[in-house]
Amino acid sequence: MKNLSAYALSWIGMAAIAILNGAIREKAYGPFMGELSAHQLSTFIIILLFGAYIWVLTGTYPIESPTQALIIGVMWLVMTVIFEFVFGHFVMGHPWSRLLQDYNLFKGRVWSLVLIWASVAPYLFYRIRSRTAAGMGSVSRSGRR
Repeated sequence: MKNLSAYALSWIGMAAIAILNGAIREKAYGPFMGELSAHQLSTFIIILLFGAYIWVLTGTYPIESPTQALIIGVMWLVMTVIFEFVFGHFVMGHPWSRLLQDYNLFKGRVWSLVLIWASVAPYLFYRIRSRTAAGMGSVSRSGRR
């Protein structure tokens, strides 16, 4: 599958976006709001940032099929969860219990939405771009069909 390695490498950009988003939360707006509200705002922001980043990626490295889109989403999901726990525990020194608490939707922890978004966005954008390309496929350079 063409471009799969490009998507694996592009995950590094997603990790950089996530780290930057967390740093901005801690320094810019986190001190002025409650921890849960800051977490929720940060989650909303990263979903938007990931959306923009993934949109650019799918334009630069076209996804070939729905299957490839799903593989990319699952690959990013696995890479993100592994990174979160390895980086969060061994680099940041967070206990496992703190890392796991971000998955508790019943307590307002909405991090899971980021994982869901990173998993489904490649497929969603593949479908959007496929539909757009199919609609434009029969248009000539002059704009006439």
